[in-house]
Parts: sequence; C-alpha cells; structure tokens
Amino acid sequence: MKDGISIAIVDDHTLFRKGLVSLIEIIEKDITILFEADNGLDMQQKITPTHLPDIVLMDINMPGMDGFAAVEWLSKNYPTIKVLVVSMVETEEGIMKMLKLGVKGYLSKDVEPDELNNALTAIINKGFYYTDFITGKLVHTLQLEKGENGQQDIIAKLNDKERRFIQLACSDLTYHEVAARMFLSPKTVDGYRNAMFEKLNVKSRVAMALYAVKHGIVKL
Repeated sequence: MKDGISIAIVDDHTLFRKGLVSLIEIIEKDITILFEADNGLDMQQKITPTHLPDIVLMDINMPGMDGFAAVEWLSKNYPTIKVLVVSMVETEEGIMKMLKLGVKGYLSKDVEPDELNNALTAIINKGFYYTDFITGKLVHTLQLEKGENGQQDIIAKLNDKERRFIQLACSDLTYHEVAARMFLSPKTVDGYRNAMFEKLNVKSRVAMALYAVKHGIVKL
C-alpha cells in the first residue's frame, strides 16, 4: 500500500466506527482517518474539498441520508473518491445497486482484519476489490439481464402472424378454430405451434400462454 492513505468512515453506529478505526490501526499504521460521519448529510458537512479522503468506508442503512444517496452524491461531487461499502446489507438488489453506483468494493460488517487489509490494498493498487461472494452475485445478475435481453430480442423479432397465432392460442379456441380464424390449414397451424414452442423454449400451450402474458404479447 502506498504511503499516506486517508480514509473517512460513514456509519451511524458509533461503536462500529470506533471498531473500524481500531481495526485499521492494527492492520496499517500509515493510514489517516480524516473524519467520521453519522450519515450522508453529516459526511457532506465534514468533507473538505482541499483535503479529500482516498477511500470512504460506507454503510448503507443510515437515517437522514443512506449509503445509496451518499454514494450517488460523492460520485457527482467528488468522483475521485473510492467507496468501500461495509454493511450488513447483503441482498442481491442492494449489492447490485451499489455496484452500479460505482463503489469499488463491498464487505460485510463481520469482516476479518486480513480481508479489510486486502480490500484497502487492492482498492489503492488496483482500483477495486470484489470478493468471490460479490463476484458471484454480479455474474448471476448479468446472466439474468442477458437472458431477459435475449427474450426481448426474440419477442421483437416475432412477425404479425406469429403474434396473432400466440394471441389466439392463448384463448379457449381449439387449434382447428385457430386455423379457421387465421385462414390457414390445421397442418400449417401445427407448424406455427411447433415453431413457437421451440422459439419461446416452452413445451405446452399453457406454458406458452404464461410466457405471452409475462412478456406482454397477450394482455389479460
């Protein structure tokens, strides 16, 4: 770790803040704690534009201004400051929201000294620190987003006859009646059915109906 690292701690629990200070003093002697703050609003009052911290250790659940709002404010006003979240909030939604706001690392409040040291060192040297847990959450969310985007691409490429078939198939009409409505032969409608099952990755008429409702092809 480079010399002269400065840190600010933003957390509404005084005992936890003091515990972090003690932990930092144990793992690294050459770190300056610039200030401690109870929440984002308190941080705004205490931060000095001419003497900014290199890293802010940020909690999430705080009264007044929570961690999400505080990180957003920092990114707009002091984008060079790196944020390391230290929080008990470990929901995928909370983690991903913080990562999308640009935080450089995410730790649980039960962090061990070695891991805190690794995180601070990595953020200073590499610019970020993500544990296997956080990386797994990130990959999972990206996979879901990719899958959802893929489904939207499939839906966007459906032609008018395919949409019409799906809409009619989601009614109480038989396939023969669907064929009559579409002025097609039952064999052609069977072809539409098989093609839609494959394209939408479903195996039954009910599953196709659920898919159509979920993705807005059919309105209830």
